[in-house]
Amino acid sequence: MTPSPANPHTKKLLEEFREQLRTRHYALRTENTYISWVRKYILFHNKRHPKNMGPKEINAFLTHLAIEKNVASTTQNQALSAILFLYRYLLNIELPKNKLIYSRPKKRKYIPTVLSREEAKIILQHMDGVYLLMAQIMYGSGLRLMEVLRLRVKDLDFANRQTIVRDGKGGDDRITTFPDLLMEPLRLHLNGLRYPRWGGRRNAVQLEKC
Repeated sequence: MTPSPANPHTKKLLEEFREQLRTRHYALRTENTYISWVRKYILFHNKRHPKNMGPKEINAFLTHLAIEKNVASTTQNQALSAILFLYRYLLNIELPKNKLIYSRPKKRKYIPTVLSREEAKIILQHMDGVYLLMAQIMYGSGLRLMEVLRLRVKDLDFANRQTIVRDGKGGDDRITTFPDLLMEPLRLHLNGLRYPRWGGRRNAVQLEKC
């Protein structure tokens, strides 16, 4: 089956949409997510231009996500935010919120899975190198995965033993702990040196110090 050719108008629209997101300093991850939702919205309506659509089409798309795709409420809200951004900042169309009436997913109740200290030790014992260091920072400083990946040298305050998390969840900055156990491994890592395996079977990480 031959794939349908890309719509040049849609491609140009998405490029302009990306420019609007970057002008407002949205994170790259958010940028890619918003563009993905707008693309899905356009494809769902057979590549119609968004300016020729409105609340009726938006409601249909969001209902499709809830009923057919069974997405979570947060995912549906994310898709709505991307579409509203498109209309407000690119197309200069302010949509009436009272017209946005769509089916919402049922809220799911999740019981969080919390590892015990011993379970965390076992996991760390099977890791090494930079991946172990990242896991130790997450466990010892309470950082999320993306916060660890975005960590920069200037965010590590060795003197005051604290880690600065910038643009965390909700776009806020915060200061968290810097475990003494990670002082030397981080110094060696930043100096480009190889450090011995921490948390191996014969030398388990002393998590009680974190």
